Amino acid sequence: MDTDRMATPQSSRHSSSLSSSPMSSRMRGGASLQVDSVQRWMEDLRHMTEVECMCVLQAKPIGVEEDPQGELIVASGLGDHVARDNLQTLLRRALVVSTELGKMFQRLEKSRWQRVHSTAVRTNCHVRSLVHEYSTARNTPPELQKVRYEKSLLEKCIELTTITERCLHTEDKFFLKSMREAIHEILTDVSDSFSHMIDLALANEIQILIRQIESSDNMYTIGSAISNLLSLTQDGPQLCSIIAKEGAVVALFKICRQDCFSDLYAHALRTVASVCCVEEGINQLEKVDGILCLADILTDENSTEAARAEAAAVVAQITSPHHTSTQHLASFLESMQDIVTALIKLCESASCGEVFLLASAALANITFFDSMACETLLQLNAIHILLQACKDRQRVDTPYSKDQVVTILANLSVIEQSASEVLQEKGIDRLLLLLSEKPSSTSPSEGAACERVQQKAAVTLARLSRDPRVAQMAIQLQAVPCLIELCRSPSERNNSDSVLVACLAALRRLAAGCPERIEAIDHQQLIKPRLVDSFLLCSNMEESFV
Repeated sequence: MDTDRMATPQSSRHSSSLSSSPMSSRMRGGASLQVDSVQRWMEDLRHMTEVECMCVLQAKPIGVEEDPQGELIVASGLGDHVARDNLQTLLRRALVVSTELGKMFQRLEKSRWQRVHSTAVRTNCHVRSLVHEYSTARNTPPELQKVRYEKSLLEKCIELTTITERCLHTEDKFFLKSMREAIHEILTDVSDSFSHMIDLALANEIQILIRQIESSDNMYTIGSAISNLLSLTQDGPQLCSIIAKEGAVVALFKICRQDCFSDLYAHALRTVASVCCVEEGINQLEKVDGILCLADILTDENSTEAARAEAAAVVAQITSPHHTSTQHLASFLESMQDIVTALIKLCESASCGEVFLLASAALANITFFDSMACETLLQLNAIHILLQACKDRQRVDTPYSKDQVVTILANLSVIEQSASEVLQEKGIDRLLLLLSEKPSSTSPSEGAACERVQQKAAVTLARLSRDPRVAQMAIQLQAVPCLIELCRSPSERNNSDSVLVACLAALRRLAAGCPERIEAIDHQQLIKPRLVDSFLLCSNMEESFV
């Protein structure tokens, strides 16, 4: 166990969740949708009342002469507010349709035919309204202007309304069963077609923002466009993929290569880090030699700390072990030594916890895929820098930062000479403190971070204890009772099985050098049996056992 490298969770600040219902992953949790609840209700009320009117008038929109474009805006230029408003409106209207489609799937499963039909009518009206408004906009992409494409989507919506109405007038179970399957198929087609249409519409609005970045020389205009892109990246990986495919990464790195826009480097790089949560973003980064640009910013003494921190965030993102594709890492290796050197310096000089977190997260990820990085870090006195940082609450102030530190230490401990440096820096004391890490809140993410800290601290201790001097020091510092308590008390290890396995392994390593320190019952239950048997015993142990 002690020779395998530890896996660490992705350390990026950006995360997103997926849902099985169409479009929902894009629509939930986005910053663009977080508005006052009353304001949101009033906006939604407009759509609802419009739909009722449209039902009466057979889906003919009201007020065409007064407002031919409806809610979506015809952009006469590249105004920031126009692109932002169109994007927010698209997301909001798409959320309404997505919600209705989700309800239809649920009601169809329960054979609630009256509700299925009424939902189909509302969905038809919403889709027709949205298609009408956006297809008349001047910036509509060619794909949406094709009559055949729009006609296909609208015909499916009408067919859905018609077929669900037929189900209201019969109680024939065999007929309804066959209709359920047919409706499910049509509903899936409508959902897929609508999702594709929204993707095209969003891509068009994203292109407007990218053109702002590429064509403008106004700092405010470019910064505002970047802010809008960053906000969109929070709406999920699907939208990040669209942003990447439309060339946002290329445009952002153009900004980062111009000295006149140095004040925008941090902002642009934060957006790049968000987009690079998907493979398309990383591929675009590699095509424009983005890694070389990151190295230049990290090693430039004139770069602001904020810019270097965001460059570190991009490095952390693209080196995450969670990415399935690793082709881009080949070009990364060419600049790795410069990047590693710059990152450890940033850890040492970080002015706050976030900067340290980003730099250490990048280093933690780098230590996984190349042993040269670990050797370089040892030469740069990384163990001293990291252990000193742990004493500074201004830099290491959360379990997330400690997770990155102990990950680096765990990977460095594979190298034999690291034991001497840990001893010299009194690192065993620090490891024992990390073994006792507890969450300060009920946050699940913080609890998970504490578990990772404990697990990796135990693994690091086990690896370093191959050196008899480390083992002896750990025994003197009461590591054995600490490990036994973690094994026997689920609450002390945050009820984590991974922490239990790591502690059992570390305990057995230390017990080999000090059998007299182990009580008979502990030896009988924790040392003598097979590891799996001890694990099963401890994982099923009640608190009252201790």
